[in-house]
Amino acid sequence: MKISWHGQSCVQVLTNTGYTILIDPFITGNAKSDLNPETVAADAIIITHAHADHIGDTEAIARRTGALIVANVEIADFFKTKDLKTHGMQMGGKHSFDFGEIKMTPAIHGSSYEIDGKETTLGLAAGIIFHADGKTLYHAGDTALFSDMQLIGAYRPLDIAFLPIGDNFTMGPEDATIAASYLNAETVVPIHYNTFPLIEQDPQSFCQGLPGNQGKALEIGEVLEL
Repeated sequence: MKISWHGQSCVQVLTNTGYTILIDPFITGNAKSDLNPETVAADAIIITHAHADHIGDTEAIARRTGALIVANVEIADFFKTKDLKTHGMQMGGKHSFDFGEIKMTPAIHGSSYEIDGKETTLGLAAGIIFHADGKTLYHAGDTALFSDMQLIGAYRPLDIAFLPIGDNFTMGPEDATIAASYLNAETVVPIHYNTFPLIEQDPQSFCQGLPGNQGKALEIGEVLEL
């Protein structure tokens, strides 16, 4: 499995069986992104919640590639009205797809999207546990620290965890450090920072506060192979 980060919360996964999965593909309007929504590959798109900096370019990418959109039921139903392929889930549920297994976990955050000029709530925010190629990835989405992250860490050993550190809208570095201790992932990658001034953080400082070599601040587009 090959994994890369592309600014904000956008993560790309390439499985050993050749599937490409995009998580929260915020590309257009994201100055940190190195992806092109008109050319990026996708067999599946996973959305953690409905905010525009996470839904991002989902519709355009899914329409061009035919990718399956996996999200909470409310977001999935929204995209289903646009004649796109969707699979709705809810917190605590899991499902096996051709490209891997997804389990949807809680996150403490809002989830709304502008529809016809009106901000509309689309279900609950989520995190996801993705398992493929014998490896397990946790993407926390946007969230505050919560003690049940200890249960996420106990569900299945985590090879890698993506945690927001931007503060203000999500947990900051201090709380993310506690989250990392709860999850006990082999590698912890900070996300959701430095996209705009209000969430500016020092990812190296965060990683240095984690034990051993657990913390890994990825460069944009840098590939980790699990």
